[in-house]
Amino acid sequence: MSIKKYSCYNSPMSNKNGIAVAGNMIVDVLYRVQGLPLPGELTTIMEGFSRSSGGALCNVITNLAMMDVSLPLTALGRLGTDAEGDYILSLLNRYDNIDVSNIKREGITSFTSVMFDVLSKQRSFFHYRGANALFSEDDFDWNNIKAEFLHIGYILLLDALDAEDAEFGTKMARLLHHAKGRGIKTSIDVVSENSTRFSRIVPPALKYTDYCIINEFEAEKTTGITLRDNKNELVFSNIRTVLEMLKSFGVSTWTIIHSPEGGFGFDASKNYEEIPSLALPDGYIKGTVGAGDAFCAGVLYGAYSGLDLRESLELGTAAAACSLSEPGATEGMRSVEDVMALYRKFRDKPQALS
Repeated sequence: MSIKKYSCYNSPMSNKNGIAVAGNMIVDVLYRVQGLPLPGELTTIMEGFSRSSGGALCNVITNLAMMDVSLPLTALGRLGTDAEGDYILSLLNRYDNIDVSNIKREGITSFTSVMFDVLSKQRSFFHYRGANALFSEDDFDWNNIKAEFLHIGYILLLDALDAEDAEFGTKMARLLHHAKGRGIKTSIDVVSENSTRFSRIVPPALKYTDYCIINEFEAEKTTGITLRDNKNELVFSNIRTVLEMLKSFGVSTWTIIHSPEGGFGFDASKNYEEIPSLALPDGYIKGTVGAGDAFCAGVLYGAYSGLDLRESLELGTAAAACSLSEPGATEGMRSVEDVMALYRKFRDKPQALS
């Protein structure tokens, strides 16, 4: 794949109106602890706790802003009227191409306390839904949203939009229907929640989705088809079936699954594509917290730029690899030219897909 194919990378997209990213805006506070305690036990919080922004909106829109400084971006979400909300806005305001004027402020900013066990390397998450729980279609001024694409996440973590709707199934489905009615292409992501809510809440939204970009856990939970066996190995033989089933729920254009092993996609012409993850050198991976959102940003950029499914999967794979190079969710992202340079550097020794 030659970078020359992406002529839009080197010129402003004056004939397009960019991408709107909506949904979760979260402050993540990471604590390093010496073991995760059982009920009634105590553990020690070590020095070096840190704060960063997170959630689908913050991660995806920041990645896109870093990939292309000429890409118009619109943020749609809710923050609290507190220091944490100020902190997230300060981070987004670093990028001249992100419009934050549509962000509403009320209550307490959503946050997650992340307990990282330095002994087992496992993480536990304690999430406060806060302002995100109130985010709804009432926060969308459709007359002021000029974007060509709308990406929203995470389904299952936006209480007002996950609520039941008598006509569309969920309020999220209603919102996506209205977006499509205005000629906006829609994209969704789902949170990896260990629950039985997927089959009830996700399919209604897929009926009004153009691009479904989710991981293997979320795809399995939504369809009921196994994608990881009891040895935690990816069941490659079921991937296409799952992608086709997601498509059957109503997704118009691409259904995509990303996993540590690779990216997989199915398009409207029934073409199936798979791209193995890059074989990164020892010591390269510094953190995995933002890889999924980075993959999503890469695919979105590809779709917006007119790339085909395979090219967009390659861009998503490269973007995820950039994210892995730093501990935080977005610090490793680069310009789209540098993202694809990294892909070319490591693609000659990709991981083999089974």
